[in-house]
Amino acid sequence: MSRSIPLRSVQTIAVLAVTQLIGWGSTFDMLGVMGRVIAPDLGLPNEVVFGGLSIMMVVSALVGPATGRLLARHGAARVLAAASITFTIGLLLLSAAHGLVLYGLAWIAIGAGGAFGLSAPAYTAVVERAGPDSKRVIAILMLFTGLSSAIFWPILSQLNASVGWRMTFLICAALQFFVCLPLHIFALPKPIAFTADGSAAQETPVPLSPAGQRKAFLLIAAATTISTFVTFGVSPSLLEILRQSGASPALALQLGSARGVIGISARFLDMLLGRRGNPILSAAMGVSLMVSSFVMMLLIPPSTPLLVTFILLYGFGSGVMTVARTLLPLALFSPREFGLQSARLSLPQNLANAIAPVVFTAILDRAGAGTAIATCAALAVISLGFVLTLAAQVKAATRVYEPA
Repeated sequence: MSRSIPLRSVQTIAVLAVTQLIGWGSTFDMLGVMGRVIAPDLGLPNEVVFGGLSIMMVVSALVGPATGRLLARHGAARVLAAASITFTIGLLLLSAAHGLVLYGLAWIAIGAGGAFGLSAPAYTAVVERAGPDSKRVIAILMLFTGLSSAIFWPILSQLNASVGWRMTFLICAALQFFVCLPLHIFALPKPIAFTADGSAAQETPVPLSPAGQRKAFLLIAAATTISTFVTFGVSPSLLEILRQSGASPALALQLGSARGVIGISARFLDMLLGRRGNPILSAAMGVSLMVSSFVMMLLIPPSTPLLVTFILLYGFGSGVMTVARTLLPLALFSPREFGLQSARLSLPQNLANAIAPVVFTAILDRAGAGTAIATCAALAVISLGFVLTLAAQVKAATRVYEPA
């Protein structure tokens, strides 16, 4: 198989890499730098300011199903354009906020923008334009979006030091309106997934009955929601888990930083496999590595080699699962259904993302790292069970339709 990428796919990656970097960097990643800067000026506690992310995740979850219908009806380009406008409004409100009410309204708008513009709609735009090569193109795009905080944190920090946080948010709003909006409207190639009679768009990778499709959707939703609950719960508590497991503060910081690099490097796997990649097998491998990492921490006495091995297994497993979580709908549903199903999946996933940090912080503070790790292990095993059940369903359906 040729490793070359069609020019239209290169153009799609270039446009969406820019708009997704700006989208994630100016919203979800932004409080990592700006949260404690704006809190004193707003007269709000830090935890209330960072609660903006929870508002964003909950609103994105609730708007997700409607986004799916809009994607199916109007296509990804128009929905992404609406996201740019909605993000602009949210960032303008944020720059003008002087208290809780306007601050909360800003994050409600940003949450709606997240549903319209982050992840699922962007990947739907790829599926509409890249056709059979969508898996590899999505994996490449995810390499760029995984760098959003690394790129935007220094930029936001420098802007805040130079012009202050209100002007920084105005600049972010301008990026959404004057860069992302025109790119979404004018620079994306025309879709190719939908043929004149719709036949190509209706082809499903796996011949499932309507009841089988509903079961497959529920299995994907359960497996991905549980896995994202684990990864989003562990992420803010990882350094404390490592410290309670015997790591010095310096080592914990080094290992925590390495986890991000390992997670991003794992995304190369699906990019290299391209069309040959199987998201179900990738999901099984990713969750299995996560299970192994947690079980190992429970059974082996703490040591530096153990912690290094844990980070390698967990970092790579969670990175593989991040890609698989995105591609699973593409492995089971037609290109036309991809946006709808992905947006429907975002409802439980984003709700899990919103509550996971709070739940895991409470477990860690009240019961310690051992209980937190045991909880992760149990949830990861359950997620793996759903993935294996899905694999068995797909295998059975494929066997039934194989020619004699």
